[in-house]
Amino acid sequence: MAKGRANSRADAEKVLGYIKEMGGNYVRLSHYPHNEHIVRLADEMGILVWEENPVYWTIQWSNKETYTNAENQLQEMIVRDKNRAAVIIWSMANETPVSEIRTTFLGNLIKTARKMDPTRLISAALEQSSDIHNPDIKHIDDPLAELVDILSFNQYIGWYIGTPEICKTTQWKISQNKPVVISEFGAGAKQGFHKDKTTRWTEEYQEYLYVETLAMLQKIDQLSGMSPWILVDYRSPRRPLPNIQDDYNRKGLISEDGKKKKAFWVLKNFYDHWE
Repeated sequence: MAKGRANSRADAEKVLGYIKEMGGNYVRLSHYPHNEHIVRLADEMGILVWEENPVYWTIQWSNKETYTNAENQLQEMIVRDKNRAAVIIWSMANETPVSEIRTTFLGNLIKTARKMDPTRLISAALEQSSDIHNPDIKHIDDPLAELVDILSFNQYIGWYIGTPEICKTTQWKISQNKPVVISEFGAGAKQGFHKDKTTRWTEEYQEYLYVETLAMLQKIDQLSGMSPWILVDYRSPRRPLPNIQDDYNRKGLISEDGKKKKAFWVLKNFYDHWE
């Protein structure tokens, strides 16, 4: 029988063990505060941690109860984990469309986080835009960029936008003088599904995208880190494609039964040689 959510220390050891095997030294815990086993073990294993408040996409920004809920979850996360050496980033949100009321909402959360813990860096998965004169040029056009310490954004060039070869012509022109951490990138692949690298959902396509994406991201002068989306395939009822997704998000580098896809080894090679 398949298990549900990962909650035990053994689960945490397996997940962080994969990261160590890959050569990684950092994990983004998205999109909500994870079980304490993960953070405790990250301390023991020397893995840096991004922790995230579950503010995601579009919520009721003007609802006072919604804000109180979000602030309470942020406070509980910080109180629990502020003495963990592994934690280096508090993230306020993920992929929230820009509006004045949203920026006020998140700005107030940032004030709360800084008051409770002035030592950690603050981030969020920000919004980005294409240059009006050249769609291959991307900018971080988000007022929240002025309030965070680290510029982070999710990008799926070659998966949701075009195919992997456009990574060669895509570039970011980032005007803000802050370090950049790519909070998500990747592509879906069904483990064991093999064809040529232009066939979507194959391990070869995912491998090809990782090769091109890593070359593209290294052109960002301020690049300080990255977290691929995602480590292991997981249940997702919004992913119903028969015989491929079958109610799983297939962007994992590892299948739900622990089998490594070809992109895992691409990323490991990159981490082993990244300076």
